[in-house]
Amino acid sequence: MMIGKRLNGRYKILSPIGGGGMANVFLAHDMILNRDVAVKILRIDLTDESNLIRRFQREAQSATSLDHPNIVSIYDVGDENDLHYIVMEYVDGMDLKRYIQENHPISFEKAVDIMRQIVSAVSAAHEHHIIHRDIKPQNILIDQKGVVKITDFGIAMALSETSITQTNSLLGSVHYLSPEQARGGMATQKSDVYSLGIVMYELLSGEVPYDGESAVSIAIKHLQAQIPSVRATNPDIPQSLENIIIRATAKDPFARYQSAEEMEADLRTCLDPSRLNEPKYILKADDGDTKAVPIIPSKMMAGNLDETVIPENTEKQAEQIVSDEKASAEKEDPKKSKKKKSKKKKAFWIILVIILLFAGLITTLWALGREPDDLTMPNVVGKTEAEALSILQKDGFSIGRTVERNSDSVKEGRVISSDPKAGEEKAKGTKVTLYISIGSKKISMEDYHDESYEETKKTLEEQGFKSISKNEEYSSSVEAGKIISQDPSAGTEVIAKETNVNFTVSKGAPPITLKDLRGYNQRALDDYASSNGITIKSTEEYSDSVEKGQVISQSPTAGSSVSSGATVNVVLSKGPKEKQVKKVTKTLQIPYRGSASDSDSDSDEESDSQEPEHIVIYIEDKNHSMSSPYREMDITKNETVTISFEIEEGSNATYKVLNNGSVVSEETVAYPG
Repeated sequence: MMIGKRLNGRYKILSPIGGGGMANVFLAHDMILNRDVAVKILRIDLTDESNLIRRFQREAQSATSLDHPNIVSIYDVGDENDLHYIVMEYVDGMDLKRYIQENHPISFEKAVDIMRQIVSAVSAAHEHHIIHRDIKPQNILIDQKGVVKITDFGIAMALSETSITQTNSLLGSVHYLSPEQARGGMATQKSDVYSLGIVMYELLSGEVPYDGESAVSIAIKHLQAQIPSVRATNPDIPQSLENIIIRATAKDPFARYQSAEEMEADLRTCLDPSRLNEPKYILKADDGDTKAVPIIPSKMMAGNLDETVIPENTEKQAEQIVSDEKASAEKEDPKKSKKKKSKKKKAFWIILVIILLFAGLITTLWALGREPDDLTMPNVVGKTEAEALSILQKDGFSIGRTVERNSDSVKEGRVISSDPKAGEEKAKGTKVTLYISIGSKKISMEDYHDESYEETKKTLEEQGFKSISKNEEYSSSVEAGKIISQDPSAGTEVIAKETNVNFTVSKGAPPITLKDLRGYNQRALDDYASSNGITIKSTEEYSDSVEKGQVISQSPTAGSSVSSGATVNVVLSKGPKEKQVKKVTKTLQIPYRGSASDSDSDSDEESDSQEPEHIVIYIEDKNHSMSSPYREMDITKNETVTISFEIEEGSNATYKVLNNGSVVSEETVAYPG
């Protein structure tokens, strides 16, 4: 199982994305560059095929020369043990096939925008002499922002590499196959243009132009049938759009666009108001003439419609017959040409049916008349190697080679499969390859320290581990939910389905018992918070009893338990609140108590003769106290004195008047309300 595996210690496989006949594609994470990527891995059962490995590597070499915003980028190519892989740009979206199914009908503007991006990418590839050869909606991706990306250059080729086109078969998607590819001929840039026209037809109509019960019937339509009018499915489609499809899908390559760049230029202006109702494009040649059709063996008639192998050499037989008929027809009187043409088509179909029946007859005769020395391959799956060798030798087969492979279902030392497979008819003495089980594949435990337990558990479950459990403990160094330690330890070789894995998982830092923070200043609070991993938030209040800048109270209270990262609130003193001071004036009447005090005479002469009396005034307010005199004076007559008090809010002032040491008056002066 690939999920959770790290290729070369860098690319961690997360989940499968898709696959094909040659490789499987996975979503992976690049641990070095911290980004998601797509990893295409050659199928394990094909790693012994050196020609397929070379083809797989050629895919990367071809695609790495392409740098275009609408072509999936290739980041890396590598191999590990028996795994050959290509690391590509990950496109978060869907393929065009699914996009069409979910969004049909698609607006003309959007369809043209998508086609312009596709054609631009193909044009760039053609400039590098690379032909895609397999353009279809399944190989075109659209991300969340609507950006189109072409992928899968697995069967692309440089024009200088002609060896591929000289083979006897062609691999491709029959719904989008150009007529020359269907004949087994060499694919050219115009073959890609044809496929682009079919893709555009599907974008606008929601369906492919040619369909049938078998790949053969579809291939015949590509060769013979005129492409249906896309406007028949939707009359609102502008004629300018249909004209692009007609020109791109011409049977004769010379009647198509001369390049993808020319098609791209036509797409730029196709929605201009002046072009919407332009005349229908008429091909110069009659594209509906009878064409030579490949003769395809009946065993292939039910093949996959999307991945079909069409032999090249069988087409020449029918082509020669039709060619002879055409040559004969050209000598006929023109007046009879229409009638002859109808007869010619009927004759072609009769000949085709006869050839197919003849091929089936030959196959039947071969099966009935095979050589008596042909042997049926015995079933040795599940046998020990010794048992299998004995059976094969007894039945007339010779021993080729044995190949060891991992297997979760077949016991160690027993046969997984054979080549030829059981039931196949082979000549006496045929060499047989046996694939022997070496048991389940051992994997090396990775280091999961400081990894998320929940994510790790999910990964190991996907890998098939027997059980995953955990113990929890406090840790000041490992975040809560992360793994502290593991058993088996990192690097241990294990068999997943037989292994129990136990993790020690952090509960976070241990709880903290709060100290009494009263009297702490801000600096002491910062040191306490830092050393214990908590946060302290403060507010301020006036206090007559606590010095300014020190803690008055806290919440939670002292002795409470809190976890690391908790928040503790404290109240800091702003010191005593400043009181308001008001000024109060008091007028005092100080009597003279001497012998002349009873006299009503106030003349200066009488005053000069009186004995002076010593007056001392004491006051107590914000700025004065009774410990020292406020004012002293000597009087020989009644005097009037004005005193000013400064009284604080919430307090009183007092005064005292002494005459020769005796209190003559005293009073408390209240703070004015």
